[in-house]
Amino acid sequence: MENGEARVENLFDLTGKVALVTGGNGGIGVGMAEGLAKHGATVVVWGQNEEKNARALERLKAQGGEVRVAQVNVADEDAVKAGVKAILDEFGRLDQAIANAGISIRRKDLFDISIDDFRRMEDINLHGVLFTLREAARHMIERCKAGDPGGSLVGIASTAAVHGAARNEHYAATKGAVVTMCRAMAVELARYKISVNSICPGWVRSDMTAGAQAWDKFNENVISRVPMGGWAEGTDFSAIAVYLASPASRFHTGDTLVIDGAYTIF
Repeated sequence: MENGEARVENLFDLTGKVALVTGGNGGIGVGMAEGLAKHGATVVVWGQNEEKNARALERLKAQGGEVRVAQVNVADEDAVKAGVKAILDEFGRLDQAIANAGISIRRKDLFDISIDDFRRMEDINLHGVLFTLREAARHMIERCKAGDPGGSLVGIASTAAVHGAARNEHYAATKGAVVTMCRAMAVELARYKISVNSICPGWVRSDMTAGAQAWDKFNENVISRVPMGGWAEGTDFSAIAVYLASPASRFHTGDTLVIDGAYTIF
């Protein structure tokens, strides 16, 4: 009984684990990073904005663990490879990679979306996820072959992947692709005991949604329909990051977790 209680008690202890969160300097990303740091993980945050990186560093250091921040462009394959190598050079391992970095550009009528709009969105929202998770997986496979299996890969998609939103086809296409790509990776990497899951957030307070937050009509017509009420906060994603990094999710892979206050099903 005592041994069983010890196992349960330590189920979410991430001491000794190293986690990477791209776009981890704000919104969902920093909320996830904070949860991981609180539970003992060493956390590496990638972000492009130096000022936001500095604020995130101070916030995460307050949790008492090892924290690093770096400016890495996830749309640049070589930069991602170098960034992962830097993590391995310093810490010797990488146990979780959360590909959260993403962008949204102005909504446009279907017939006004240019190929440049699509390519810009794909570069970060899709290719950036592929590069990040693939390079993390490369290390995890090597570690498994050396007798240390396991690892968690997480792609951040959006509820735009599962419900229709007019004038948003370019964004929805990239997020739907993240969901299906993660499912394929889950099957391919399961033999190495690597779990791969995607998360579909709903409406979350962040710099990306600042315009919508300040738009009364949007709050009245859209946010008022969220059954749980109001906007989600980045910290609402702390627990799922911890769960997916922990032994508790050992057999949980190939899933798409929707965290939207029941907006999608209402």
